[in-house]
Amino acid sequence: GALSFVILEDMKDQDIETLADDIEDLKGVNDVIWYGTIADSTLPREAIPDEVYDAFNNKDANSQLMLVTYSDTMGSDETMEAVNKMDKMVKNHCFVAGMASVNADTKTLVMQQAPIYVIIAALLSMLVMGITMDSIIVPMLFLLSIGMAIIYNLGTNFIQGQISYLTLALTAVLQLAVTMDYSIFLWHSYQEQIDRYDGDKKRAMAHAISHTIVSVTGSSITTIAGFVALCFMSFTLGLDLGIVMAKGVVFGVIGCVTILPALILACDKAIEKTKHKILMPDVSRIASWVTNHYKILAVIFIVVLIPAIYGYTHDQVYYDLAGTMPDSAYSKQANERLDKEYAMGATHIIIAPSDMSKADSISMIDDIKKVDGVKLAVSLDSILGPTIPDDMVPDEAKEIFKNGDYQMMLVSSKYATASDEVNNQITEIVKNYSEDAMLIGEAPCTKDLITITDTDFKRVSAVSIVLIFLIILVVFKSVSLPIILVAVIEFAIFVNMGIPGFTGTKLPFIASIVIGTIQLGATVDYAILMTTKYRKNRYTGMDKKPAITKALADSTNSVIVSALCFFAATFGVGLYSNIDMISSICILLARGAIISMFVVVFILPSMFMIFDKVICATSAGFKNKNLTA
Repeated sequence: GALSFVILEDMKDQDIETLADDIEDLKGVNDVIWYGTIADSTLPREAIPDEVYDAFNNKDANSQLMLVTYSDTMGSDETMEAVNKMDKMVKNHCFVAGMASVNADTKTLVMQQAPIYVIIAALLSMLVMGITMDSIIVPMLFLLSIGMAIIYNLGTNFIQGQISYLTLALTAVLQLAVTMDYSIFLWHSYQEQIDRYDGDKKRAMAHAISHTIVSVTGSSITTIAGFVALCFMSFTLGLDLGIVMAKGVVFGVIGCVTILPALILACDKAIEKTKHKILMPDVSRIASWVTNHYKILAVIFIVVLIPAIYGYTHDQVYYDLAGTMPDSAYSKQANERLDKEYAMGATHIIIAPSDMSKADSISMIDDIKKVDGVKLAVSLDSILGPTIPDDMVPDEAKEIFKNGDYQMMLVSSKYATASDEVNNQITEIVKNYSEDAMLIGEAPCTKDLITITDTDFKRVSAVSIVLIFLIILVVFKSVSLPIILVAVIEFAIFVNMGIPGFTGTKLPFIASIVIGTIQLGATVDYAILMTTKYRKNRYTGMDKKPAITKALADSTNSVIVSALCFFAATFGVGLYSNIDMISSICILLARGAIISMFVVVFILPSMFMIFDKVICATSAGFKNKNLTA
């Protein structure tokens, strides 16, 4: 399973032995290895190679090193619980380092901060809606309705058995961000219907629900498709996040057309009493400007596209999550101390057949020691050498290093996990001595992760584009519109993800995979809303320019309010969180929402102006035959 390094400072051997026994008794701990495990009273200090002694002891710092292995993976609840108990046992004079400790600290931080994420997202969304809407009560009802949908979503996660703490931390914020526009669409439709039916609010709400179901179903399907695409990842965090968020969007839609209308009607008097002037200026007037300058905007689209693609393809990604922990994290302090006192980078474990001859075992270790960057390589045979008989070896050491059909060897590298240098170490040497030998540990795991996620990135991007393309194809019964809409939103994604390529900002590997998919699925809604209005205007007989201008004017406020709510919900969390993985994802989503908003408002209408003839010829519902006749 997982492993940890415990740095023991100013402790006597008998105290270390007692501590080792206490740690070994913890549920989830498999073995505890320290200098005393090998060199007990039956084996004198002089018999132990200096490199082995130095690997476990630092005289200058008056410290010793203990290796703890676990019976389960570093992400299991049992392992993290054992790490937390170890932290309490050794606090103040000892430090627990390693990825298991980083993982436990990350989970603790996430669980502590998750409620604050929700509060920040809710308050900032309320602020945006307070500026962009004419009521104080309605935004509260939006949040209440979405909050209930979030609870339904989280409450049904038992279906999956378990979810990752990262998914749990992001679910509420993402669900709030991607489903808020459904509530906004319902409210705007309700306001229009009230004017149409002379104040008959129940009838107006009935028609608003009917209209909202039609528009929201199409847009929500694209959002769901974006999250479903994550399920095609080999890295199972994608499946985890994809299922939970797809489910969350479904609950959000249901809440929008059931809970929210009921809340609005029930609170009608309070809504009327608390109405105020909309503070946001009417931005629909930019519609005429956009359609009058569409050629310039199309040129800007082409000019910006080239550097955006370059930046997008030159993003730097990191896989070592340990270095991105806040300085206050106990695990980060421990890892820094481990590096300072023992120059310890990644640690490999070799699992080799126990029947490997002593000569081969010693020879393999000698070859591994010659590899650049290897600080220490030991097996039980190499420690004992050819002269020390097996009966002098403590039984505890034998059980740890040789057990059943396999034996364990330890290799310490000077290079950090996830570095190119560490990924090139010792694999071939191990296989030269035994095809059945395996190289395990954080570094090999990370190397596999790099390979897997590179494939995942390409697969998820392709699946999300194909799914959303097909949905738009079916919804609009058009050949040209899926190409235009997906191309426009992909352009927004290129710009968003291209910025780090120019700023030199390193992104966590998971961010580079999920951002494009979520941004595509969530913000293509804006494009679908405008396209729906554009089609309706053309069908009623309006000419190209008036139809596009009116569609843009009627959509702009909804698009801006929705994008600003998405921005507010994610940007605040991005600024607050000191966990870089969560912070990076939220900042990228926030920026992506704003970029998508600008692209939909300025670039998409320009595309409609240029390709209007093609769209009308290749799409259903743009020409009314009766009017044409």
